[in-house]
Amino acid sequence: MRFGIIGCGRIAERHIASIAALQEGQLVAVSDIVPSNMARAEQLYQSQAGLDRPLRKYADYRDLLTDPAVDVAVVSTLSGLHAGIAKEALGAGKHVVLEKPMTLSLREADELNALADARQRIVMVCHQLRYRPLMQTIKSYVERGALGDIYLGVVSMRIHRPATYYTEAPWRGSWKEDGGMLLNQGIHMIDLLQWFLGDVKTVYGDVAKGPLAKETEDVALGLLTFAGGSKGMIEANTVTYPRNLEYAISLFGEKGTIAIGGLQLDQIRRWECQEQWHTAEEIARLAQEKNEHAAMYQDLADAVANRTGGVLVDGREGRKALETIFALYQSAVTSRPVTLPLPDFRTSDMKSSLQKDGGLS
Repeated sequence: MRFGIIGCGRIAERHIASIAALQEGQLVAVSDIVPSNMARAEQLYQSQAGLDRPLRKYADYRDLLTDPAVDVAVVSTLSGLHAGIAKEALGAGKHVVLEKPMTLSLREADELNALADARQRIVMVCHQLRYRPLMQTIKSYVERGALGDIYLGVVSMRIHRPATYYTEAPWRGSWKEDGGMLLNQGIHMIDLLQWFLGDVKTVYGDVAKGPLAKETEDVALGLLTFAGGSKGMIEANTVTYPRNLEYAISLFGEKGTIAIGGLQLDQIRRWECQEQWHTAEEIARLAQEKNEHAAMYQDLADAVANRTGGVLVDGREGRKALETIFALYQSAVTSRPVTLPLPDFRTSDMKSSLQKDGGLS
């Protein structure tokens, strides 16, 4: 597979490393409005892949999409551009690797999925933590009933985003182009929670804002009810002084408790089940395996080669965490629980809704 990357900022570095390590793939083109970003991406790929072949460079991403040498478009631009570029890529016959959040509206997500079906192309959304061996093991424990009935699942995100984080990229912190703190920083945790516990049925949420001069929230709280009867709780903030503290996931079941945390989500706080298939040492080793990006790209390679039925996180799977977060935002505006499925939601509506409602609490 021949890849082209659209958007050569910091997040593109992970994609470059994954493509360089993929036996069945190569990077052939990059696109960015800043020439030095493309030059840096080329140098990084050449170094990691052990090649000196130059990459095709396009200031206009549309030129990359019309390049017949590109089979897969990797979309790693600012959030507000994801949906439009991904739809153009599908229209050009490319498979798509799409950074999170996949879109900033449910309608765009549905349009994207419908187009992928019509063009018979794959959209893979970057919820790479599902590929981490520790998360795969937790999923297997849940599915095989090691925890029995799960009563409660809790995710926490306690991190710090200073004012410089937003000033260095002015689109950050806007509802229209960024989409919200929970949608950008918290979405991986919510994706894991609903992957472990199933589809979300109802959401009650609230948000609050800190002192920074931006539109979006800095604190988000959510109470979830899952279709299977489990309850869930989301607690997330970007105002943890003076630096990042931790990410955490805890599952509390009839027959077991699994709790993990740490800055890299690699610390085992508790792993005790009535039926246990791994020793503490084995679990500790699994927690240190962080090859999720490479595994994600291998999953795409296998799907394109028709060795599997599809990728683990396609557009419909990626839509689930999106809808849960949108339901939390809508609940924060209306001060009422929200039942899924949502008919539609756009983050750009949050600005006018919150202004009408008196702003973030």
